[in-house]
Amino acid sequence: MSENQEPKRAARERLAQQREQDRARDRRRTLIVSAAVVGVLALAAVVGLVAIDVGEGERDSESAPVVTPSGATGKDGLAIQVGADDAPSTLTIWEDFRCPVCAQFENAFRDTIADLAHSGQIKVEYHLATIIDGNLGGSGSLRAANAAACAQDLGKFPAYHDVLYRNQPAENDDAFAKNSKLVELAGEVKGLDTPAFRTCVDDGTHDSWVGKSDRAFRDGGFQGTPTALLNGESIFPKKGDEEISAENIKKWVAEANKGKKPGTVSSS
Repeated sequence: MSENQEPKRAARERLAQQREQDRARDRRRTLIVSAAVVGVLALAAVVGLVAIDVGEGERDSESAPVVTPSGATGKDGLAIQVGADDAPSTLTIWEDFRCPVCAQFENAFRDTIADLAHSGQIKVEYHLATIIDGNLGGSGSLRAANAAACAQDLGKFPAYHDVLYRNQPAENDDAFAKNSKLVELAGEVKGLDTPAFRTCVDDGTHDSWVGKSDRAFRDGGFQGTPTALLNGESIFPKKGDEEISAENIKKWVAEANKGKKPGTVSSS
């Protein structure tokens, strides 16, 4: 019996090794998503590698002049800031408007993050990436990011950012590739659907800036979107041994801000 079993065992081991090699190869081109429970919300956490493919839209945008959105901050002007300049803590968020986990993150924690920013506890620095375009093809990540940058030019980024995530299509539905859809959604933000906004969207004014931001994301060694960093420390899907939740975000910010004054919040 043992002589008969040995060849079978060797065959099983070879098959297992081949399957592991196949899985490793696939991981280099896909995002691996795992479930992380956040309160009553089952929030998927991206923990895999970012696909290295560059979409056609990004390749086209690399040759055009970089037009930075109004008020963009940070290194190379690649961050769109929400909140007081002198807030004691910084929440850095890397997102892709086609990324379903980003929408789950935003829809779960939007109010918490907004309250902390509006009370001067944090400033939020949004960075935009286009990894879904690279993974699945299409240009919805790029087109939506450009439109969001156009909204920033008009002082409407936070509201339009939220509208895009509330109306995100299915991941494999590249609806955001249509400028008409992005303009239609702008109608949900008071004062945004203007000739200036439409021209900015249709011309792809900030496409090269979006491409530069996406390259910074890939060069930064981040593992996926959303990436959320509180004062440079990752908090998604957990911080240390504590899983992310609305209450934990508040606690982590309070701990980081202990003994520090809130930032100066504008009344506008």
